[in-house]
Amino acid sequence: MRWLVAFARADADSGLESLIRLRLHRIGISVRTQVHVSGVGEVDLVIGDFLIVEADGRENHAREKERSKDLRRDAAAAAAGYTTLRFTYELIVDEWHLVEAAIRGAVARGAHLAPAV
Repeated sequence: MRWLVAFARADADSGLESLIRLRLHRIGISVRTQVHVSGVGEVDLVIGDFLIVEADGRENHAREKERSKDLRRDAAAAAAGYTTLRFTYELIVDEWHLVEAAIRGAVARGAHLAPAV
């Protein structure tokens, strides 16, 4: 239990983000939390250098205005070379296998690595 307390982060924006962090940690994938991305703002999680993972809670992302804002941020991140994976509460909680498969696939393709120049 001590390792879980040590693993907890005060900067996590939601319990959903903490759940993702824990599940990814258990399969050997490290993340950084609440990362500032230039031109985008704060993102929930980053794997490696260029793979953003966003956890959309039920409340904040259901309205069309918020959804539109999220998609603009995703477009700005893509223009800067990032890949964004965005998951809903339901996917994270009820269908984790799909979330994990998407993240593992992106990492296997090297989406988390800096682009070769």
